Amino acid sequence: MELIYSAQKSDFDPQKRYRNPEHFERPEAGVTSVLVVGDWPNVVDAYENVGVEVTQGETAPRQVAGNSQVELEELIGKLRVESDTIRLLVDGLETGEIQKPEVGELAIRLYDALDHFRIQMSELAGKRDELAADNGKLREELDALKAGQGPEVEELKAKLDAAGVTYRANASKESLEKLVAELPKA
Repeated sequence: MELIYSAQKSDFDPQKRYRNPEHFERPEAGVTSVLVVGDWPNVVDAYENVGVEVTQGETAPRQVAGNSQVELEELIGKLRVESDTIRLLVDGLETGEIQKPEVGELAIRLYDALDHFRIQMSELAGKRDELAADNGKLREELDALKAGQGPEVEELKAKLDAAGVTYRANASKESLEKLVAELPKA
């Protein structure tokens, strides 16, 4: 029995027996000759070791989706340029400085997206700084209000303490003034 080991997916001769060399484990019994199409040294060695005649055949060059060799070379060239410009962008990101690429559609789109992200982050940082400044101003105003009420509140509390009147520790200036106004005039 003759076997053909080939990774082809079509154009089989119905009069012949085929095996896919990708799934090869060991030589089959009863085989008298083997044709191996492509580079499958494990298949060749295994059959030669059991004394079976092995012939190696060449695979026909495959054409990808109707593209010519020139078109494929151009495509590979474009992909290399694209890959190189994306690598430059990544290297720039790692160092903290990126420059807009002059070529490579995908690389330019990636740069634009990253630049948009950078602008949004800058805007957010600006808003954060504004809020922090506003927060600081509010704290200053609150401290000023507390400081402005300080002596007056302390005087009111001292009058109420002298009269033996109880009040809340965090009582407002207005409530303390009301309590002092209700003190009997001496």
